[in-house]
Amino acid sequence: MSRPHLEGMRELSEPVRRRHKARNFLQSALLLSGLLGLLALSAFLLTGPDGVLWVLIGGVVGLILAPRLPTPAAMRYFGARRIDQHDILPVAKAVARLASKAGLPTPPTLYDLPDPGMNSFAVGRREDAAIVLTDGMLRRLSLREIVAVLAHEIAHIAHNDLGIMQLADTVSRMTRVMAFVGLAIAVVSIPSTLFGDGRVPWFGMLILIFAPTFSGLLQFALSRTREFEADLEAAALTGDPAGLAIALGKVDRIANARWRRLVLARGDQPSLLRSHPPTVERIERLHSLESDTEPAWGEQQIGQLPTILPHRRRPRIWW
Repeated sequence: MSRPHLEGMRELSEPVRRRHKARNFLQSALLLSGLLGLLALSAFLLTGPDGVLWVLIGGVVGLILAPRLPTPAAMRYFGARRIDQHDILPVAKAVARLASKAGLPTPPTLYDLPDPGMNSFAVGRREDAAIVLTDGMLRRLSLREIVAVLAHEIAHIAHNDLGIMQLADTVSRMTRVMAFVGLAIAVVSIPSTLFGDGRVPWFGMLILIFAPTFSGLLQFALSRTREFEADLEAAALTGDPAGLAIALGKVDRIANARWRRLVLARGDQPSLLRSHPPTVERIERLHSLESDTEPAWGEQQIGQLPTILPHRRRPRIWW
């Protein structure tokens, strides 16, 4: 079995990487600005100029003081179990080296979710992050593909994407609250408008009606941009963009085949309503970074290692 290593990795196409990185940064900045601008506009329509500053300050304070669920508690909530590094030693060594290269203070803790589906996600902060891999992913992906997926999640942690998306979610929630309050006030004032001298600000009402929708679309777009950035950084960490491209293609084929047959038989979901970019586009971007070097990780299935843990209980059902 080939051991994971980072020494002697191939260099990515640096001009292409810089171009992708600059585009992702610009898109993220514009989308975050759009979310904040939409919140400020909603606050202005509801409270006037004086209320905009207070709403923004309140959002920052609320974000700072928001309760953070400790990583072990979050893992108990999801029903995930911690994986001892000796159970999948090649993966643990790869995580340690990838985390060091990404500048993380400590390697993320690995957790196994006893679920036959194909999924992975990261929780926590840079200091106490955790990466969850479903049992289906551990058993169906090769070592090379698992390392690529882990590099993608480590990139999310290193760039604080979890905090960025939490900020976007907070701003979207506040926009929805502003829109709801503004429309409630408008509905209450309808009698005085009909029988008095009141006047309905139709333009402002239209903005408040569509503000939550626009905010949600911007949040989805920001999530897609951060996914592109994580793909790019994962390729830089491993030096193996083809490994991540293969993993994405396999996950897409296995995880989405039944869903597409049942729900999307008439066509794919519109790209504006996706929280992740289309897999085909992600793979194309990764292939643009490739160079001619053998991958550093082998093709052995993790699930074939004798130390893989068996299921302890049936997967949890999420309604």
